[in-house]
Amino acid sequence: MTSSFQASTSNRVGSKVTTVNVDQIPGLNTLGISLVRIDYAPYGENPPHTHPRGTEILVVVQGTLYVGFVTSNPENRLITKILYPGDVFVFPIGLIHFQYNLGNTPAVAFAGLSSQNAGVITIANAVFGSNPPINPYVLTKAFQLDKNVVTHLQSIFQSQRPEAC
Repeated sequence: MTSSFQASTSNRVGSKVTTVNVDQIPGLNTLGISLVRIDYAPYGENPPHTHPRGTEILVVVQGTLYVGFVTSNPENRLITKILYPGDVFVFPIGLIHFQYNLGNTPAVAFAGLSSQNAGVITIANAVFGSNPPINPYVLTKAFQLDKNVVTHLQSIFQSQRPEAC
């Protein structure tokens, strides 16, 4: 199945998430559901992120995706799968997960979430793009990186932060 609609995926991660939740459709209030469409450029990804208020079930419509999540501490076990059109995968509530388009053609997936507003925390954006920035020494120690690497990552992610309204 191919899609006639293709969202713009010309960004640093090569994906576009189009969300339908209670903010777009107030009638979803109290229903405990929301939906997203994810368009992937060739080799694009939906980078590691978490939904603090909802489990996600993903179905691939087009393309081939490498997907996975990491279990909680102390195990931190990576669970992965390669998905093809029609395949389904579940990401448990609150766990860090990702999707990556393995192909040289666009991919499309839809995901249902068990919350009218599941929230999203994109890990790299939150850690390196926070406002105000996290003290580089904290991140240097946490990630075992050179301070110059941390400040470079902060400059990249902070420059790409959306302007406050």
